[in-house]
Amino acid sequence: MKSANFAGWVLYDDSCGFCRRWVPFWSGTLAKRGLSIAPLQEEWVREALQLPPDELIQDLRLLLEGGGRVVGADVYRHAMKRIWWALPIYVLSIAPVLRNVFDWGYRTFAVNRYRVSRQCGIPGGQIPREPPRQQR
Repeated sequence: MKSANFAGWVLYDDSCGFCRRWVPFWSGTLAKRGLSIAPLQEEWVREALQLPPDELIQDLRLLLEGGGRVVGADVYRHAMKRIWWALPIYVLSIAPVLRNVFDWGYRTFAVNRYRVSRQCGIPGGQIPREPPRQQR
């Protein structure tokens, strides 16, 4: 349901156990800022984004009410700058050198999120198998 202050949808990978637990945990906080949540695997999301399946679940995404899109670490920045107690982290995340550190941390986790979920025993939806290793 959209409210007067609706801003968009935070879209997460439901096959990632960590994501499946973490994003809904923050849904109330996000809703107060006009953001709803939805799994990337939902039919309407796939149709709205029109991305190949592998690319679709590669990153956390934000689909803005007006059709704009935000991807990856910038989704966290978008949310943090709207939450008063997360504002200091947002400011640090946009500082020249720290921006690169924040982006690296996001990317490292995103690439390893299935491993983290398995190691922590957090079940996701259907977890994709490990990508095949390249042979030399």
